[in-house]
Amino acid sequence: MRIGSYQLIKKVLAAPMAGVSDAVFRKLALDFGADLAVSEMVSSNALLHDSSKTKWRLQHLDKGIRCVQLVGHDPAMMAQAAKFNLDQGAQIIDINMGCPAKKVCNKLAGSALLSDEDQVKRILDQVVNAVNVPVTLKIRTGTSPDRRNGVRIAKLAQDCGIQSLVVHGRTRACRFKGEAEYETIRRIKQAVRIPVIANGDIDSPQKAFQVLEFTGADAVMIGRAAQGRPWIYQQVVNYLETGRLIAEPSIAEIGELLLYVLTQMYDLYGEYSGVRIARKHISWYTKGIAESNEFRKKVNLVESSAEQFKMTHAFFQHHCPETKIAA
Repeated sequence: MRIGSYQLIKKVLAAPMAGVSDAVFRKLALDFGADLAVSEMVSSNALLHDSSKTKWRLQHLDKGIRCVQLVGHDPAMMAQAAKFNLDQGAQIIDINMGCPAKKVCNKLAGSALLSDEDQVKRILDQVVNAVNVPVTLKIRTGTSPDRRNGVRIAKLAQDCGIQSLVVHGRTRACRFKGEAEYETIRRIKQAVRIPVIANGDIDSPQKAFQVLEFTGADAVMIGRAAQGRPWIYQQVVNYLETGRLIAEPSIAEIGELLLYVLTQMYDLYGEYSGVRIARKHISWYTKGIAESNEFRKKVNLVESSAEQFKMTHAFFQHHCPETKIAA
């Protein structure tokens, strides 16, 4: 699969997730085998370019293709934001027309745009014409189950010069409820020549294989299933290439990885924000481990990185006393 001049060979991409897909998460996804890791969505509003949140989201990696996702409603602002991010090192510009969050849709951005195909065209035309790097698009299958216009949007995107398309198998109205449907993705793939990436509820190597087989998509994009489980990218890549499953990591291996994540969080966000942002990662990585509920209640009250790290280290050392986990 090619996106412009970039060749992707593993058929597995890491999804952009607000508050999750920061530089730390993206590096892990790439380390575990994802072909591409897309940044958290960045507002096209130039007034927010100097905010701490935007600066964190625009942290680029030393490895991998730099793909920045933009969200907005105004075509001129989106084009200007694309140019700005190109100057900051972006190598691919991705446009978000898939987010169902109320705070995004209330601004007529994200998946709200799917109900205005003329505006979709205006945005795509202006962004594609504004930059000399590939522009990609992420959408949902439509605005509601009785108005799945994903095929029309896909054809429009192709005509505007979009280089690849990610399709989440739900409508805007569905948000994240119910199960993703892949029939629309299948019809979209049959209707366009550009690469199509399937997204939504892909939480195992077997599911990734099934979705690729059914839809004919060129790749899958995995998001929520990788929260606290970045090794899923490696598992999926290996299964698609060999048909063999890779075992889940041991508790000791999970502990080592989480402690690494914590140090990276502290370095990226600083003491105050680093501790607070790390809490959700601690929750994800320790889910299902014995005594983890009580541990999370206690560690979430801690406000210093040193104490948070120490408690997390002690929790895993308790479960794996025979294994040396670096303090």
